[in-house]
Amino acid sequence: MKPETPTLESLSTIHSDGSRKFVHPADVKGPFSKWRRISSLIFLVVYIALPWIPINGFPAVFLDVQERRFHFFGLTLATQDLWVGFFLITGLAFTLFFVTSLFGRIWCGWTCPYTVFLEHVYRRIERMIDGDGAARRRLEDAPWTSEKIAKRVLKHSIFLLVSALIAHIFISYFVSIKGLYSMMQHSPESHMMAFGIMLFLTGALYFSFSWFREQFCIILCPYGRLQSALTDDNSVVIGYDKIRGEPRGKAGSTPGACIDCRRCVQVCPTGIDIRNGLQLECIGCAACVDACDDIMTKVGRPKGLVRYDSHIGLNGGKTRLIRPRTIFYSCILIVGIIAFGVATTRISPLRASVVRMVGAPYYVGNGVLRNQFLVRVINKRNASSTYRLELIGDMPPGISITGNAQTLQLPPMGEEQKSIVLSMPEASYTGPKKMQIKVTDVDRGDIVTTRVMEFLGPDPRTQSNAPLDPKNFVQ
Repeated sequence: MKPETPTLESLSTIHSDGSRKFVHPADVKGPFSKWRRISSLIFLVVYIALPWIPINGFPAVFLDVQERRFHFFGLTLATQDLWVGFFLITGLAFTLFFVTSLFGRIWCGWTCPYTVFLEHVYRRIERMIDGDGAARRRLEDAPWTSEKIAKRVLKHSIFLLVSALIAHIFISYFVSIKGLYSMMQHSPESHMMAFGIMLFLTGALYFSFSWFREQFCIILCPYGRLQSALTDDNSVVIGYDKIRGEPRGKAGSTPGACIDCRRCVQVCPTGIDIRNGLQLECIGCAACVDACDDIMTKVGRPKGLVRYDSHIGLNGGKTRLIRPRTIFYSCILIVGIIAFGVATTRISPLRASVVRMVGAPYYVGNGVLRNQFLVRVINKRNASSTYRLELIGDMPPGISITGNAQTLQLPPMGEEQKSIVLSMPEASYTGPKKMQIKVTDVDRGDIVTTRVMEFLGPDPRTQSNAPLDPKNFVQ
C-alpha cells in the first residue's frame, strides 16, 4: 500500500479516517545527527551527575523544600531570597526568545529534555529491540506471535525501568542522593509522599515516552505555537529549497534536484514533509537535512537541498541576523543578566527579621509599659555561626531590655527565634519610638543586618491603658 503523503491540511500523525498514526522514524547518520547525540549525551550526564557533585557541602543543585533552602552551584537561597528566581526565570525566557528569533525551534530539536529522553533514550532502546523504522512498522502490523509478544514485554519492561530511574533521579534533586538512598532502605509507608510522587512520575514518563510521544510536542507544548510570534523571515530554520528542488521527480526525469525519495519524511520524528514548508510540528532536529544530504551525495548532486536557512535565504535573498527583533531581545537579555548579577550580590548569608508577638501591641501593669517582639535569625552559611543581638538607636530614657543579652549559636543552615521584651515606666512614655535591633555575625564581623522595631504605648493625651495578659508576658 502506498504510504500516505503528509499535507498541510491535517496533522501528520492522523490518518485520513481520523485514527492515530504512530510515527516510526528511520535512523539517520550525518554531522547534525552526530552532534545531536553528543550534546544529548552531555545533557544526560549532567542531569544524572548534578545531585552527586558537592559544592560547599551540598549537591550542585538541591531544592531542599523541607528545609526551605535552595542550592544552585554554591549559591544558597532561603525562602526570603526566592525573589532572585524572578530574574533567573525571566532571563532564561528571554534567552529562549533571543535564540528562537535567530534559529527557530533549535531548542526543541537539540536541548529540550523531552526530545533528549524520547529520541536518545527511549527510541534508541526501541531500535535495538524492534529494529529500524521499516521493521517497526512491519512488527506493528504483524499478528501477535510469540516473538512479537516477547519483544513487546522486553521493550516495555525496559521503558518502565528507565522511567523509574529518571523519576528517582528527579526526586534526588529535592531530597539529595543520600536522602533518596535512605528512603529506599525503608518501606514505602515510611515515606508515602515521596513514594507516591515517584510512582506518579514513573507512570507519567512511561505513558509519555511509550505511547503519547510526539503528540506532546504537537498538541500540548505551547512553545511551538509561540514560534510564529518569535520568528520572522530572517530567522534561520530548516527549509526546503523549492527553487532548486522543483519540479520533483525521479532522477533524470525532471530538471528539479528533488528525486521524491521521501527519505526526509521517513526520518522525521513528527512525520511531516519539510517540502511543504515550515510547520508547527517541525522541532528543528535536522534529521531531514542529514537524510537529504546523504541522498544527494548518492545521486551525485550538491548538498543543501534541505538545509538551515531563512525564508529569505531560501528564496535567494540575504539573511539579516541583526535586526530590530534580535536587538530588542538582546537588550532585554543584557538587562536581565545585569539585574540577576546585582540581585545575587544582595543575598546575605545572614537573614534576620523582627515581628511583634501575637497579642496586644503593648501591655500595661503596675505602672510599667511593655512591648514584646520575636526576633528570627537564619544562618544561611554551611558552617556554624555565632550571632550577637544589640539594640541601637535613640532609645527612650528608662527603657530596659530583657532577652537580648545572650548570643545565638546556630548550626549550618540553622535558624532560631528569640523573644525580646522592652519595658519602661508608663509615666515616661511620650509617644511611639522607633529603634533598631542589630544582628552581627561574631565570626565574620562584616556580616551585619539591622531591623526596625517600634515601641508603642497608650496615647499620652488619654492615658488609655491596655490590660496586661500574663500569658503573653515573655521573659
